Amino acid sequence: MTRFSRRAGLTVMASACLLGAFGAQRAFAQDYPSKSIRIIAPFPTGSGPDANTREIAAELTKVLGQSVVVENRPGASNMIGMEAGAKAAPDGYTLVMGATTSLSVVPHLYSKVPYNAERDFAPISLVGLLNTALTASVNVPQKNAKELIAHLKANPESITSATQGVGSYSHLAGEWFAAGSGTKIKFVPYNTTSPYTDVVGGQINVIFDALPAAVGNVKVGKLKILALTGKTRHPSFPDVPTFAEAGLTDYSPTAWIGLFAPAGTPKPIVDKLSAAMQKATTQNPALIEKWRSYGGELKAMTPEEFTAFIKTDSAMWGQAIRGTGIKLD
Repeated sequence: MTRFSRRAGLTVMASACLLGAFGAQRAFAQDYPSKSIRIIAPFPTGSGPDANTREIAAELTKVLGQSVVVENRPGASNMIGMEAGAKAAPDGYTLVMGATTSLSVVPHLYSKVPYNAERDFAPISLVGLLNTALTASVNVPQKNAKELIAHLKANPESITSATQGVGSYSHLAGEWFAAGSGTKIKFVPYNTTSPYTDVVGGQINVIFDALPAAVGNVKVGKLKILALTGKTRHPSFPDVPTFAEAGLTDYSPTAWIGLFAPAGTPKPIVDKLSAAMQKATTQNPALIEKWRSYGGELKAMTPEEFTAFIKTDSAMWGQAIRGTGIKLD
């Protein structure tokens, strides 16, 4: 046998092996799922993201015909649950719900993270987006972000902003705003209690946070929204201007959650789960309206779209965090 024919034979054998492996994956995916699926939620039970995870799990159960159950593994800025998800068997029966904090923020805040955000997960689909709000006490005289910026430029550090701790979403979103607007804000961290009580009471002026946390008090007139993220005004809050209207065209912190599988999960299974997510996010009008009512949007993506989305989002948060100089280890 010539060297050429041996190489050709090896090439044919390798191709056959690859085709066989792919065929096996496709056959496995056709029978998938044959048992219940677990979603690890790295959030506390009863929290907003936990509720969102359980809602979409219920919709996936309808689509897939198997129970989709949620297991909470909170702690360490979502890192405990995300690590468990990264180390799970890549067979499609253990998934993990990622979020802005775990995939776009934590890798830039900590030098030691027990998972690699880019390599340890197979993105399946976005679940939904939540706009960030600049929410204020009703005692704050300014009516929008533009007026607040003008006040802060004339009176640096005259506005207090509550945060859920150093390096929290509310802190970093506020620092991003201050840097983008060229202003100085006095941040007040709350580590054990909700900061909203003091914002409602007027002891603290404002908070930068995902809108759902404030929307209940906004609707009863105890808080007001000065600005929302988004390219256009949100249909549920047509009277609230965007940050872009205040001149902050690059201010775009967005809270999101999305579904991931461990790296190495067969692509046919990832694709099947992504297709299920397309149905899960569009089949329940009441759930769609619920998200819209608190400034959010249920929105599925293909694995490729979701991967690109995370890359862009992480880059924006990374730039904002580097600008603050904050590191938590």
